[in-house]
Amino acid sequence: MTKKSCLLLLCLLCSGALCAQTLDTNKLNRYFDLLETNNKFMGSIAVSKEGKIIYTRSIGFADIAQQLKADQKTKYRIGSISKTFTAVLVMKAVEDGRLNLNQTIGKFFPAVKNSSVITIRQLLSHRSGIHNFTDNDDYTAWNTTPQNQAQMLKIIAAGGSDFDSDTKSAYSNTNYVLLSYILQKVYKKSFSEILSRYITKPLALNNTYVGSKINPANNEARSYTFDGQWKVSTETDLSIPMGAGGIVSNPVDITKFSHALFSGKLLNDKTIALMETIKDGYGLGLLSQQFFDKKGYGHRGGIDAFTSVFTYFPQDKISFSLTSNGSNYNSNEIPMAVLSSVFNKPFELPDFASYEVKDADLDQYTGIYASEKIPLKLTVTKEKNQLLAQASGQSAMPLEAAGKNKFKITKAGIVMEFDPAQKTMLLKQGGGEFKFERQP
Repeated sequence: MTKKSCLLLLCLLCSGALCAQTLDTNKLNRYFDLLETNNKFMGSIAVSKEGKIIYTRSIGFADIAQQLKADQKTKYRIGSISKTFTAVLVMKAVEDGRLNLNQTIGKFFPAVKNSSVITIRQLLSHRSGIHNFTDNDDYTAWNTTPQNQAQMLKIIAAGGSDFDSDTKSAYSNTNYVLLSYILQKVYKKSFSEILSRYITKPLALNNTYVGSKINPANNEARSYTFDGQWKVSTETDLSIPMGAGGIVSNPVDITKFSHALFSGKLLNDKTIALMETIKDGYGLGLLSQQFFDKKGYGHRGGIDAFTSVFTYFPQDKISFSLTSNGSNYNSNEIPMAVLSSVFNKPFELPDFASYEVKDADLDQYTGIYASEKIPLKLTVTKEKNQLLAQASGQSAMPLEAAGKNKFKITKAGIVMEFDPAQKTMLLKQGGGEFKFERQP
């Protein structure tokens, strides 16, 4: 190449790199303003490029009763994103020779069924077969009460095994509770101390720690459900989930953590490659996540009414994180909007305008609808000037009028367009369209 052509190529590369970091922050701010004004979302998001924050926004309240607005430092329960932190600690112990991925867990938990053949690796990748205690029918009867390790191990042992280890994958919070206990045994420290020593202090994650009872005075958010108004949710005692879901953090800290992880500041490249190896949907504390042609790694979380997600895109060194303490909106729409802005994809601002429908007009939409493309039926009923749609085997969901013969379920990203004369309904979701016919 000539010197001139080299300079031209350099300019083009620099221009492309700049473009990837250029966000339409005005449009994103309008987007979040609409969500806040219409009670669709409360929480925070952050995006970083090469470890530097390029956009962050917080909306809603950390505590409604006290009218405490959320800000960039508000802390949220991050649910199962805790598993990635725990997996990093386990892999650190492996690198240091304290644990071996192929060692069995029998010496730690002899009372747990099949513990003599279940390995550390199988706990990390959800291939242990150990029953998920949060699936128990009585879980919500005791999950707000503190539980010590002996009590939890009794519950776990009683749950038994759902399948032989390493024959398939099935998500189980129990795996990561047990990993928390193993870490405490090999380090002879509390899980909180281990997290602090190996992750939060070295990375200066000042808003990340093992949670306890929610304290709004410490800028910790409560979580809320929406039923015409925000209602405070129950509060799981975090002595129960431990490293499966007991960590508190926020998007700024989570993006710092993910960048540090994938840039080799916490573990070596060989270990990171092991964590990224996906089998039957699961890596070691990581999930594979896709945005169009962009492949990323991360995790989702949910506890009480909190939801969270983080994704790191290695090729672009982009990290995205969202934490929410209240949602009345399709949970996929917000990451789609933000990442569309990050990667220069088009996205539309939502229209939350209401549409008035007379009570008598609702009767023409009721009935049982079936489609040749989807093996389930939808029952549309009316209750107190409100249409409800119920799919086979699922709970009924309220429909919001969005226009003439048009209704939506915003949280599920569903639009239903009725044609009463033809006795049909067109259901739209996730880019797909499915025609339903009303049954006689």
